[in-house]
Amino acid sequence: MFTSFSTALSALSAHSTAIDVVGNNLANLNTPGFKASVVAFYDLVTQSLGAGLGETQVGFGVARPNTIRQFTQGAVKASGELDVAVQGDGFLVVREPSGSTVYSRGGQLQVDKSGNLLTATQQRVQGWREINGVLSTNGPIGDIIVPVGSIKPPIPTTTFSFDLNLNAGGATGDRFSSAIEVFDSLGTPHVVTVTFTKNATANTWDYSLTFPDSDVTTPITPVTGTITFNAAGQLLTPPMGGPFPSIAVSGLRSGAANLTLNWQLYSGVAPRLTQYTQPSAVSANAQDGAPPAQLIRVGIGNGGAVLAQYSNGVQSIVGQLAMASVRNPESLIAVGNNSYQLSARSALPAIGLPSTGGRGSILGGAIENSTVDIAREFTNLIVLQRGYQANARVVTTVDELSQETINLKR
Repeated sequence: MFTSFSTALSALSAHSTAIDVVGNNLANLNTPGFKASVVAFYDLVTQSLGAGLGETQVGFGVARPNTIRQFTQGAVKASGELDVAVQGDGFLVVREPSGSTVYSRGGQLQVDKSGNLLTATQQRVQGWREINGVLSTNGPIGDIIVPVGSIKPPIPTTTFSFDLNLNAGGATGDRFSSAIEVFDSLGTPHVVTVTFTKNATANTWDYSLTFPDSDVTTPITPVTGTITFNAAGQLLTPPMGGPFPSIAVSGLRSGAANLTLNWQLYSGVAPRLTQYTQPSAVSANAQDGAPPAQLIRVGIGNGGAVLAQYSNGVQSIVGQLAMASVRNPESLIAVGNNSYQLSARSALPAIGLPSTGGRGSILGGAIENSTVDIAREFTNLIVLQRGYQANARVVTTVDELSQETINLKR
């Protein structure tokens, strides 16, 4: 009879624990990246009555249930520029203020005043960052630091190009000009102008590259030459292998270093200049320099690349998020703040780039929702409540039997 009491009490305790798990799931219904847990019940050893072969077996009740974290994929929704969602297997690698490494699916990120990339709970996101203008993912991971408040130094121009067509139907002496802005080592802008003049020789144009006299202490002699086209309107000379025209600039009034500006006439094997019977016009131009700029925005793109947007319109990758893959994630221990740590049963995490080595992908500007299904949790709650009530009835029944036994004395 007393065994019946302990059996029923074990069931009450187990169902109470299971209800706690359901309550925790419902409490985290809107927690980003949260993974719901399920309860696994299992019985205790049975007791055989009599000397037979165990025809009559009475159990000792139910053991304290195990909780199993279900690492299923949550729905992904659009969010802020710094938010990320993990799609597939794997975790973000973050470092606690204490220095310990934990793993998270919570992708609400922010940048502190020192430029550290942090989770919403102030853990430092781990990965690779740009050092001296170089981002290498071959070394060990560390804190990702965004260059907040820094000035991006200017990039002096070394090459420039024009994509244009010269009118094959033009008369001898017809002129067409186009200009492009280039930058010196201090970020000062200058304008390089190219002027084409139709030559009396068929399919031939003369060109002249000029640099503003007002920008230098001694005027730069214009660079001149001739370009020719074949009968199909394709550039013939200079040939693809060069040499190409260039203009050397010295004595800049800005005090910047000397410039050598190389005119790129080909894009790979395709010529940038054509000659067809259409009005002379520029379709595109380009140069590889940039003025100095302030950081105005930081975001995270697909794949976990940390992107910095500068005031000059240049966007560069200043960091890369790392991901960890654990073969048996169900063994991880939840430590709060949307994070998990390794247990004695956990496989060692494999850390690398997203979408490699079986790791999932990272989606920028998105958040992974909680995997809690409110309908399933309420259904579980009803079933567990009925189980608790039924075992409470067992306690009441055994109490009545005990009372009847005591009454036998009277």
